[in-house]
Amino acid sequence: MLIEDGMVVTLDFELRDAQGEIIQEHGGDPIVYLHGGEFEVFPKLQEELAGKALGDEVFVQLEPEDAFGEYDPDLVRIEDLDKFPEGLSVGMQLEEMPVEDEDAPDEAASEENTGFGRVWTVTEMADGKVVLDGNHPLAGLAIRYHLIVTDIREANEEEKLQGAAAQSMFSVADGAAGKTLH
Repeated sequence: MLIEDGMVVTLDFELRDAQGEIIQEHGGDPIVYLHGGEFEVFPKLQEELAGKALGDEVFVQLEPEDAFGEYDPDLVRIEDLDKFPEGLSVGMQLEEMPVEDEDAPDEAASEENTGFGRVWTVTEMADGKVVLDGNHPLAGLAIRYHLIVTDIREANEEEKLQGAAAQSMFSVADGAAGKTLH
């Protein structure tokens, strides 16, 4: 069986930066995705995996524009510490939830409120201030994947309808500190 659209693919992987330093080693949670889906893995990874078979190994380098994007200094902000609950610490991640404007027309509210907010990482705290970074932790980095195809199967009806593998459910949104990943 070969990897093609409509197949659920399981990959063991190792992730390194462009200098070869390990970001995530083999043996953790595998990548499980629906090949041909839009949200689970980077398009360039899917391109490289198309036509591969069980046991095949693939080495792929992704530049920032093909992975987590360029680092955007405009996504760093400084806020007053008193705006946050007690227990805030460096390294914590906070999801910004969309604010509904009751005065906005219904169409505008529905266009802007996607249900997903930007994740901000607390990078520094001092003198009553908090530094928040909205960039992905791997933004601006070229990354290298070593992928091993460990399973290929046909997607079930639910997976086809949702456009995602049942085991992963939109893992691209997961942060770098777990499944950075795909």
